[in-house]
Amino acid sequence: MDAKKSSIIDALLFKGFNVKLFSFSALDKYLDLPVFPFAFLETNADIAQLVHFTDELCFPGADLADAAIDCKEQRIYFRCRENHELALCPSYNILSLTFDYKKNCFLDIQGIYPLIRSIKNNVFDGASVEGWWESLNPNAGYMEALIDASLLLSRYNKIKYPPQDFIDVLYQGIENKPAPNIETQQMLLIGLMASSRPDRGLKLLKASGFLEKHWPEIARLDDAVHSKEFHPEGNAWKHTLKTFEHRKRNSQGQYDLCLSLALLLHDIGKPLSQDLNARYNAARQNTARQNVVRPFDGHAELGAGAAAKFLERLEFDNLHGADTRYMIDNVYYLVKNHMLPAALARLPLMRTGDVMNSPLFPSLMELYRCDESSSFKGLDSYYENSAAYQAFLRNRKNPYRSLDGRVYRPGRQR
Repeated sequence: MDAKKSSIIDALLFKGFNVKLFSFSALDKYLDLPVFPFAFLETNADIAQLVHFTDELCFPGADLADAAIDCKEQRIYFRCRENHELALCPSYNILSLTFDYKKNCFLDIQGIYPLIRSIKNNVFDGASVEGWWESLNPNAGYMEALIDASLLLSRYNKIKYPPQDFIDVLYQGIENKPAPNIETQQMLLIGLMASSRPDRGLKLLKASGFLEKHWPEIARLDDAVHSKEFHPEGNAWKHTLKTFEHRKRNSQGQYDLCLSLALLLHDIGKPLSQDLNARYNAARQNTARQNVVRPFDGHAELGAGAAAKFLERLEFDNLHGADTRYMIDNVYYLVKNHMLPAALARLPLMRTGDVMNSPLFPSLMELYRCDESSSFKGLDSYYENSAAYQAFLRNRKNPYRSLDGRVYRPGRQR
């Protein structure tokens, strides 16, 4: 456990307060999943009392938590309850599991242990999930229920996808609901990207109307129709969701946030370039230059700008953690250059050298691998261009070779 998180929990317990993991944090602990970017703690200490344990509290908004603090690996969200005997009312029964630090055990108030055990053992049958989504707490807020549902689907991929009537209720309710505050949206997006199946949660957010209303840049991916010759999956939306299947975990079992965001956003410039080309064609009617053969030309540059604006709106320039300080710039680089790796073997070094010199280039190659893996083409091109990049790295280390592999002579630029 992170040292700061552990010290705060220990200090609260020492002073006689109760501390429990709840919601996704308790489930993750039971299922022994990799560390989630967030930890959800319930305590009977109030905010005024929490201040005595740390001077780094921030306040993300009541619809998300009463207070928060940044630790090395996670942001901790606190729910403060005056009467700790009154359990939090989760949006779904599956989220009622808690872990009590004082008793050092899990508490199963609503008797959902058999269901959780079936998730852990990967043995689901139809009977065990019958009525799953009907367990929605009627007192739960609409937006909380939608966000929790999308994270449940993404994080625990054995959970059954909700029936159409449940989705219809969500869709009918989205129109008159205010947008979640920015930190809630940020938490949702990061939570999806940290999960093994973000495509499942994103599909629900799209079907419910959430994307169209709050994240229209992503919803519009469905408008960019691909040529079946290059993308048999159909369009940019389906292609984007498929790229997540090919991500790799790091040594801690986690997915890289920057790469995951770049995968989500790498093609959001396609609807924009499609619109530009449509206007161009309309202006060139009855001329010899009426048709544009490549409707997505320039989509990488357009997409990089749109990706940066989207992340700025969700305040990704203010993420906790030193490794996230330049998140927007890094995603911008990956989206802008995501077409370049496919041409490394044939482009001159003057076109590719600066991009390959970036410490982010290995992540760009990973984006390229996931992108290629999501089409029918296979990875032959990826291996060919990876070899070109490896040659560049070898030559960069060799003082007797120029960067393009020629014998280096004084006076010649490397």
